[in-house]
Amino acid sequence: MRDLARLGRSRSGHRPASGPPLGASAPQSGQPTPRTCDLMNQPSRPLIGITSYEPEEVRTGVWVFSAALIPSAYVDAVTRAGGRPLVVPPVEEGVEETLDALDGVLFSGGEDLDPEHYGAERHPETKGVDEARDRAELALLRAALERDMPVLAVCRGSQILNVALGGDLVQHLPEIVGHDEHRHTPGEFTDHDVRIEPASRLGSLIGGETAVKSHHHQGFGRLGEGLREVAWAPDDTVEGLENPAKRFALGVLWHPEAGEDGALFEALIEEARRYREERR
Repeated sequence: MRDLARLGRSRSGHRPASGPPLGASAPQSGQPTPRTCDLMNQPSRPLIGITSYEPEEVRTGVWVFSAALIPSAYVDAVTRAGGRPLVVPPVEEGVEETLDALDGVLFSGGEDLDPEHYGAERHPETKGVDEARDRAELALLRAALERDMPVLAVCRGSQILNVALGGDLVQHLPEIVGHDEHRHTPGEFTDHDVRIEPASRLGSLIGGETAVKSHHHQGFGRLGEGLREVAWAPDDTVEGLENPAKRFALGVLWHPEAGEDGALFEALIEEARRYREERR
């Protein structure tokens, strides 16, 4: 028995410590392991800020509180396209600091803008105005464009894009086009086609015609500085805008996050990756 016990001990009488095999050296304290090196060498995903809104009441379990929210469809779309989503609350202060941390911005949909931002009186159908969100997103978008940071603007976001550059809005499209087919049922998307300028950036991404999902009752009026029309609904309502002078500044009135084609998000992520590399 004593001979068996000796098999597990060194000549000094102590059990040998576990360690690397003979001829190998253990990493020194503070040095990365091979596994850590592999992780460090993997390219990180571009960080994409997604603008959010703050409803007065959110209920979860027994709690009722206000919160900064965004539909998960935006988060999923950015993630599938290869980005890392970050929810950006509607806070006007610290815009530059926020942008310092980001590689691109996705301006999400939501309620109507306050028409005072484009010098108009409020229409009776203009509802859900959130002045704090308006101010925060206008400041964020102008600062992002000043940096030539990639921007994708969806529905309300595209209206923010237009107003931020000096444009205005049609506050209630049914009065102009004679129907409400862009938002026929509250809470449900409308399916319709859009035709797209083939020579535009948008056209290069999704082709000359595509089916989209919409839910809006407002539209673009006067276009903001540097913007041009690039997509139209069957009733000739403008559905897409872009600024060709910018790296990636594109706005659509429809909701690509609700569809199956991720091309717009993939393009945003790719431009965000280039932006990040160039500013290093």
